[in-house]
Amino acid sequence: MKFGAYLASHAQRTPDKEAVVCGETRWSFAELESRTNVLAAALQAAGLEVGDRVALVLPSNEMFVEAFLAVVKAGGLAVTINTRLAEPEVRYILDDCMPRFVFVAKESIDKVASAAVVRFGVDCLPLGGFTRESLLMGAPTLPKPLAADVDECMICYTSGTTGFPKGAVLTQSNYVLTNGFFNAVQLGMTRDERQLVMVSMAHRAGFARLANMILHGSTLVIVSKFDAEEVAELISRERISVMGIVPTVGRMLLDSIERGPERFASLRIMTVTGEAFPVEVQRRLSAALPALRMYSFFGQTEAGVITLLEPHELETHPSSVGRVNPGVEVRVVGADGQKVPAGEVGEIQVRSGEPGRFLTMKRYFNRVEATAEVFDGAWLRTGDLGRFDKDHYLYLVDRKKDMVLSGGYNVYSKEVELVLRGFAGVEDAAVFGVPDVVYGEAVVAVIEAKEPSAFNLDALMAYCKTQMAGYKKPKYVYVLAELPRNSNGKVLKTELRELYSTG
Repeated sequence: MKFGAYLASHAQRTPDKEAVVCGETRWSFAELESRTNVLAAALQAAGLEVGDRVALVLPSNEMFVEAFLAVVKAGGLAVTINTRLAEPEVRYILDDCMPRFVFVAKESIDKVASAAVVRFGVDCLPLGGFTRESLLMGAPTLPKPLAADVDECMICYTSGTTGFPKGAVLTQSNYVLTNGFFNAVQLGMTRDERQLVMVSMAHRAGFARLANMILHGSTLVIVSKFDAEEVAELISRERISVMGIVPTVGRMLLDSIERGPERFASLRIMTVTGEAFPVEVQRRLSAALPALRMYSFFGQTEAGVITLLEPHELETHPSSVGRVNPGVEVRVVGADGQKVPAGEVGEIQVRSGEPGRFLTMKRYFNRVEATAEVFDGAWLRTGDLGRFDKDHYLYLVDRKKDMVLSGGYNVYSKEVELVLRGFAGVEDAAVFGVPDVVYGEAVVAVIEAKEPSAFNLDALMAYCKTQMAGYKKPKYVYVLAELPRNSNGKVLKTELRELYSTG
């Protein structure tokens, strides 16, 4: 079964049940089925063909849900773009995926309109009520049926060591097996859940809550902008039973939870992903909400959910990322490509059947070489270094990829360094992460300036604001006459981390 069939089934079985709640909007499953059918038919009538890309430059709200489902029902691939990205970042993604249409909210029009791809004749379809009617005018009410093998549904862009984003092609099968099977069996989710999503649905972790609504027929409640007290009131008012967070959100909610735990009494399940889940935060949450079941997991956009740490294991193995999910294979290999014994560190590689059919992505969009590099047969190289203990718990030791995890977002050092090097007066730059009380890690940049005494930090930060998303901007910036290097000219980030580890 595909997403459209699941939604149609829920619309028949529970037509009046709430499917989506966002602000004043409350759509039943029958309404969501009707709205997405009409919009999918309109996209097909406007020329969308199977495999065409449709970019979604939309915040996490009901319009994102409607647009995504319509694109999939019409046979397209939704390219989900975080609205926090700066205009150059949006332009790069649009130029790379060359979408047939772009759905965009009013507040992001300027980012999209100035993107080069729009000059190539791509139709810009703003959502939010001010052009939807003209798009739908005269369109049929039902989309044309698709072939049974149309499975690709989404392209999520993720950066890496090159600094340039790559589009991971994800399938409906990827989500059916993770959110439809794993979440039901391992977490005990049912159709009766009222799920809260507070992180961007443009990313796989946030999208998981939307997938749960589609696959289980549960209710999705969306928070467009996070405020701890408002979220606490919403959880109480909407009787939220499931929520997914990154540890940063957990820290921000702690005071509200401890002041009024009765407002969170409906919560049954909390999933945590992103950076490591601090033991102190876990313990305070457990003390305030003893009935809450917390699950921590390790996953990637390309690989899906790899391991799971169950509630009782958060106490017994707090520094582990858990044990491998059923149906997933994980091996830890050394530099020679051979599996290493328990206790030894190596690269974590994942396999779960044919790429795109179970958990791992199908491929990188238009990146044949990058796809070949990340896959070894059906094994996916995660780029993370880790080790198993004798009881088969997996521990992350380091990142092979030069990445900072800040507030649940992946910030790739190379991507930030490329931006910094584009600023006048910067000879070179080194970027890395340091511990941060609120966000887990903060971004640090050490600049090798052409003229250190005359370097303008304020101008640099203003430039960064126009070139990259706010969560990628360095929190701390240091200016040197010369970066430390080894005999081969490579910047010694280990030395820089030691010098600036306290931020």
